[in-house]
Amino acid sequence: MNLTNRLDEHPIFARVAKVAAEEGLETYVVGGYVRDLILGRPSKDIDFTCVGSGIQLAQAVAKTFDEHVPLSVFKNFGTAMLKLDDWELEFVGARKESYRQESRKPLVEDGTLQEDLERRDFTINAMAISLNAANYGELIDPFDGIKDIKAKQLKTPLQPGITFSDDPLRMMRGVRFAAQLNFDIEAETFFALTTHAARLQIISAERIIDELNKIIQTPKPSYGFKLLFASKLLHEFFPEMVELQGVDSVDDKSHKDNFYHTLQVLDNLCQASDDLWLRWAAILHDIAKPATKRFHPKIGWTFHGHEDKGARMTPGIFKRLKLPMDERMKYVQKLVRLHLRPIALVKEEVTDSALRRLLFDAGDDIDDLMALCRADITSKNDKKVQRYLDNFDRVEQKLKQVEEKDQVRNFQPPVSGEEIMETFGISPSKIIGDIKEEIKEAILEGRIQNNPEEARLLMLQIAQEKGLYPIQKP
Repeated sequence: MNLTNRLDEHPIFARVAKVAAEEGLETYVVGGYVRDLILGRPSKDIDFTCVGSGIQLAQAVAKTFDEHVPLSVFKNFGTAMLKLDDWELEFVGARKESYRQESRKPLVEDGTLQEDLERRDFTINAMAISLNAANYGELIDPFDGIKDIKAKQLKTPLQPGITFSDDPLRMMRGVRFAAQLNFDIEAETFFALTTHAARLQIISAERIIDELNKIIQTPKPSYGFKLLFASKLLHEFFPEMVELQGVDSVDDKSHKDNFYHTLQVLDNLCQASDDLWLRWAAILHDIAKPATKRFHPKIGWTFHGHEDKGARMTPGIFKRLKLPMDERMKYVQKLVRLHLRPIALVKEEVTDSALRRLLFDAGDDIDDLMALCRADITSKNDKKVQRYLDNFDRVEQKLKQVEEKDQVRNFQPPVSGEEIMETFGISPSKIIGDIKEEIKEAILEGRIQNNPEEARLLMLQIAQEKGLYPIQKP
């Protein structure tokens, strides 16, 4: 197969080929860019491998541009990177690798193109395109990557046990590629995942979570999670999610399998949003169900308080998985805590007070919360699902009406603590917080409107009941 026409679509390839010839360096386009070019997937990252010094080639290419092109050199790794507009070009010398049992960091030596390709994770990533004059544009495919692309399967160039034992992160990458490309994992390769899953323990949590987040950001993440579960990889780093799987029955009373329910909620949500952290809220919304599961002889299985327990578990899970311990964690925690609230409002009659409290607690995240709750409606009964969704439409319409009228989203007290102290001539004390809390409750209950005038009148009334009176101004 010759891909000269495809290379001609971007002038960088001819430029690199010309420089490589001048430098006497046998050079190839390799890896993911080749795969994506064949699959017709967009890619802005191009990897060049030469038999010799990749840094030398990158420096020589950089000099051919009239304008300054940012060049980063990583001498310890023998690589260099050029940034060309929104393209990233990486240059490296062909190499062969060997591994120690306790580490995924390889011992690297100069190598041939064949040795460079065979050290790669999957056959679909072990292809190269020649930039050499003798066979410019020719596809080099020593491990039948094209065949595996046509079969839509992932397979390792070498024995999978060797590939995964050498670098266990490749197991996570395999699941990620399967999820991104909607490929199968070839049987022998998948079996090696299951037998080497424990090797994932030598991989840092940061590298694992990077791959997991890429799986979560695919159009249908459930596929990736099912592969992680079946291969036992998930058991190595996310036991809380594994514990969701399974169904218990007592006296013919069962509960749904919360693992597969969670995956359905996640897939449902992905149709509405590509926000990574909202997707994490879907993953964690029922995470505390195993810890709160109880059986009641009359009503069956219950999970009372799983939303609050799940919110309390969220920081620990984020910390262990090396997810960000910042506002993104707090956002997920809030949605986990509130995810049952809108469902409780899906009734024919819902009070404005309940809607105001929901708006107050959710703030600007109310729309994301409602999207999560819509996704949480899972049933084999399509009519039941549609009935719930129709009720959600009514709740959302009422939420808009209440917000327009009462403006309690991101509630700010209409009377400040400073105004209370100035009005009654008092110093900071608990009574100020009590007055503000009573005013807030009155607004949420609908006893007064959310405006300064009605709030000040109520402030005077509450203060009088507590024995406080406005000071007389001269």
